[in-house]
Amino acid sequence: MNKLKFPLLFIFGFAIYFFIDASTFSILQKEITATSHSKILGHVLAYTITLIPLFITVMFLHKSISSVPEKLGLSKGIVIGFIFAFVSTLPMLIAYLVNFSLNTKLSLDTILINTISSAFFEEIIYRAFLFGMLYRFTRLGFVPSIFLGSLLFGIAHLYQSTEIDELIGIFLLTFLGSVLFAWIYVECKFNLWTAIFLHCLMNLYWLIFDVSTNSLGDTYANIFRFSTIFIALFITIYFKRKKKIPLEITKKTWWMKPKNDN
Repeated sequence: MNKLKFPLLFIFGFAIYFFIDASTFSILQKEITATSHSKILGHVLAYTITLIPLFITVMFLHKSISSVPEKLGLSKGIVIGFIFAFVSTLPMLIAYLVNFSLNTKLSLDTILINTISSAFFEEIIYRAFLFGMLYRFTRLGFVPSIFLGSLLFGIAHLYQSTEIDELIGIFLLTFLGSVLFAWIYVECKFNLWTAIFLHCLMNLYWLIFDVSTNSLGDTYANIFRFSTIFIALFITIYFKRKKKIPLEITKKTWWMKPKNDN
């Protein structure tokens, strides 16, 4: 594909998605929920409909509708992704189970929306598309590829507070979380399920236990959240070294990738 055509299609496709999402998501969610009497169905279908421009964009970028799941990282091992995420998040599960009470006010719809549905669709938008299309299929390195997606990911979570210090903390945590999920995505051979399940389980444990009213949390809660991050990094690096597979993200791929990488 022409070097100029790819970024133009990428920008145009995301702009169309952003406009449709901003103008119709809430309306679609409310109408579908009212019709079906199911909040989770309203959430899933609203996301699916508004994401159509991104799926079409990926199809045009790679000139094949059948390749869309592979280009988004959805064609690889779901089971491997779940096992990786479950082992990595064990510190959070055990610590929160011991030290926090269950949040009994949650409905099943709220749990499904804020864990499975949100994690799945957010990873498609922010990691597979905004980051993955740039990093996998252009010469842009990790830092410039991750910036836009992480910036928007951080901004998307600012609704959780109105206090300036909390807003800063929430933005920084979610921005860095986005960087982590992108790194995992890359180093796990672009298997998006690793990031999806890691995102999902971290959200799940944070939600079902009475940890915090927002994504910031207190020092104790964050100790075990960062333990999970450490374990995810350790597992990834350990297995790659064991199999003698070099890390993808190095000094050579930090800013711009060598020409023969694409």
